[in-house]
Parts: sequence; structure tokens; C-alpha cells
Amino acid sequence: MEPIAKLDPMTEAALRSLHDIATPEPVSWMPQTWGWAVLAGALLVMLVLTATRWLLRYRANAYRREALSLLPQISEQLSKPATRRDGIRNLGEVLKRTALAAWPRTEVASLSGDAWVRFLDVHDDDGAGAGHALERLLDDFEYHGAEVAADLPSNVCSDLVVAARNWIERHHVPA
Repeated sequence: MEPIAKLDPMTEAALRSLHDIATPEPVSWMPQTWGWAVLAGALLVMLVLTATRWLLRYRANAYRREALSLLPQISEQLSKPATRRDGIRNLGEVLKRTALAAWPRTEVASLSGDAWVRFLDVHDDDGAGAGHALERLLDDFEYHGAEVAADLPSNVCSDLVVAARNWIERHHVPA
């Protein structure tokens, strides 16, 4: 073994005075100024208002979802000549019920014929003329016999369902 080298006294004193490396405390994630708390509060208020608005809109459009859920059954009725007249009648009923759910009864309940078609056109947000597409349904098909309804081409029936779906989805209800 080798003899341990003797260090001078000054080096020994310096080595004895050394300490372990001191690590700093971890940095806090809490904001240090009140401005961040105000910003967090404002964001929370906006989030609550947005969620409330979405919930109110969702609940206000429940009548649309219900009407749209009835359309597949009506579409199936319209696809079969034997049940086509019932499908046409049911489609007119769904449109009227949708309008009654969205507007005051005094404004909608008495509408028929040209006034009803005008109402559908005026409140068609899309501007695609769903009222014109549904005009034949409301003025003609609904009041003819079962044999006339059974003779309708299937593309006319599918067009009626598409026009009704577009009107239900896109009609504008004033606040």
C-alpha cells in the first residue's frame, strides 16, 4: 500500500469547510400576483356562462330532436304505397306540431293552405324554399284519396321528407 499523501494545513481546512450542494426549493405553481386570480375567475365565469347557454339551447331545441326522431318512421311509411297516405298525413302533422312548439298557438294553429306555406317560407332560415317543396304536400297530397297518394313516385316522397327535415333543422324562431 502506498502511504497517504499529507495535505498542507490550508487545503485541509478548506476541505473541512465544504458543505453539500444546497438545492433550491421547488418553484410554486400558485400565481404570485392577483391579476392571475382575476383572469382565472373571469375564465371560470365565461366557462359557466357558455355551459349554461349551451344547456338552455339544447333544452329549447328538444322539440326539433323529437320531430326529427319521427321522420324515419314517416319515411318508411312513404316508401310503401299502402301506407303512403298515412305517411303524408303524419308528415303534415309533424310539421304543424313543430311549429306549434316553437311559436305561440294563436299565431300558428289557424294557419292552413297558402298562409301555412307562406309561414314555412318566411321562417325558413336556409332560404332553400322548404315551403315551396312542401307546398304540394300541404295543398294537394294531404287531401286526395289513397289511390293518388299510392301513385306518387318514391323520389317525390323522399324529397318531401328531405324538405321537412331541412325546415325542422333550420327554421328560425325569434327570441
